[in-house]
Amino acid sequence: MNNARLLIVEDDPDISNMLRIFFSSQGYQVDVAQRGRDALEKTRSVMPHLIVLDIMLPDIDGYEVCRILRTTTRTSHIPVIFLTQKDERSDRLQGLELGADDYITKPFDIEELKLRVQNAIARSERESLTDPQSGLPSGRLIEDQLRKTIRKSGWAYMDIQIRNFDAFKDVYGFIAANDILRFTGKLLGEIIDAQNRPDDFVGHAGGSNFVVITAEEITGSVEQQLKSRFNEESRSHYSFLDREQGFIIVPNSDNDEGQKTPLMTLGVGVVSPSSHEFADIREITELAADERRKDSKA
Repeated sequence: MNNARLLIVEDDPDISNMLRIFFSSQGYQVDVAQRGRDALEKTRSVMPHLIVLDIMLPDIDGYEVCRILRTTTRTSHIPVIFLTQKDERSDRLQGLELGADDYITKPFDIEELKLRVQNAIARSERESLTDPQSGLPSGRLIEDQLRKTIRKSGWAYMDIQIRNFDAFKDVYGFIAANDILRFTGKLLGEIIDAQNRPDDFVGHAGGSNFVVITAEEITGSVEQQLKSRFNEESRSHYSFLDREQGFIIVPNSDNDEGQKTPLMTLGVGVVSPSSHEFADIREITELAADERRKDSKA
């Protein structure tokens, strides 16, 4: 996948620099962490599509990093490839038992590692596990999370859509539009991580639609923060003139002057067991979409 984001977790600077240079030359966005806790922080900040993880790290080892990733709802879907000098069968089994997707020992063939990275990312996307732009859980993972959630109490489901996204894409192009999707995914992650609730869920349902599953009592605060920060920070993606005038001109074949379209904002719909009754997960998503459309008209 072109432009996929990799996180290389390796404390040997020669190896980490070599991997960064190689994978950058292959079109990947590459970030590097030399410590396990730095890797966890970077993962929360910008969701990678895959993590290449060394086992021997100076603070917590790769096994512990993988365990934390797999037991945290927001990061449990990220493919992990262990890269290590350990080649004992017990070490390999321990990594796989923790949920690693692959395991490769040093010294390694860089072309083999490249193929393993490509295959792991492609498999994740093929199985509808992650969105290719944001790196967030999508498709089946959202459905699986809803099936777990519907049996619980005290939760809320938030349907979030970027208004006027298509108009922005028409004017600024698909690269700028993809930047908006990544920005929105990162913003959601920052706000949810600040709640310090490891079981909360952030997903990308496709297009300009995102979902959050969190505690019902904090949805008001989350919605307020999300809308406020999006309104302010998304402005940097516009030209100075468009920011100043507060709209963009979208080409229109029926109007030589084009169509004035407001700048992007967010529409948010929230449903919970205390406000609605659900027979299945389909009703959750449909009712949340109804609430979001009402919000867009407000």
